Amino acid sequence: MKLPLGPLCVVAGSLLSSTAFAHAAVAGATPPYAGATFEADFTVSHGCDGADTYKMRVRIPEGVTGVHPVDSVFGKAEVEKDASGNVTAVTWTRPTGEVTAADTHFFHLGLRMKLPAKPFTTVFFPTTQTCRTPAGVESVVEWSGTAGGEHSHDGDAGTEPAENPAPSLYLLPSRLPGWNQYTVGEHVHDLTVFKDALIVWSGTQAYSFNPVTQALIEKEQGVTALTQIHPGTVIWVKY
Repeated sequence: MKLPLGPLCVVAGSLLSSTAFAHAAVAGATPPYAGATFEADFTVSHGCDGADTYKMRVRIPEGVTGVHPVDSVFGKAEVEKDASGNVTAVTWTRPTGEVTAADTHFFHLGLRMKLPAKPFTTVFFPTTQTCRTPAGVESVVEWSGTAGGEHSHDGDAGTEPAENPAPSLYLLPSRLPGWNQYTVGEHVHDLTVFKDALIVWSGTQAYSFNPVTQALIEKEQGVTALTQIHPGTVIWVKY
């Protein structure tokens, strides 16, 4: 590992990563580390063409285990399981009398779960939103698009954002303060996944989200800018 740029690690800044906001989205108070327990907050920003949201069904992808939902002011949660006892979906339903005549509220729905031990991959949670008018007419929106998957070339990901994107989490590698070594198993083409790192090294290539540090990288003799990471590459990351 070539690490000649001592000053870079001093001037590099640290920024927390975030999940892009969508109409149906998922985030958490802590980063989604691969293989770790994660408390997910699913948010519903609006209803359907003015109708209030009545029901939310979140499908649990393969590899996500230990799922325990949280009842909320939206309504109680019910789980669906497969023959092996794994949770495959969670549905929150509002009491009929609490569905309002208009779309007025923002909702939070909680899950506690263990994420797959697959860093640098995106986990999608296809979600069905059901709305209801005062007359009892229901409409459905499927938040299930996975095109353009976040940060990496996932098998089902395209290059353009989905029209109705499924809530998703990009799994980060676990880390300790200081230097961490990883063997990357997925193609990472968006290096902003390391925006909370001081610097990333791969052989004689380096990257930093901090523009000052990145400028120093580009001026350092014998060092070139790291722009993407291919499967099987060993990297060193300082947090």
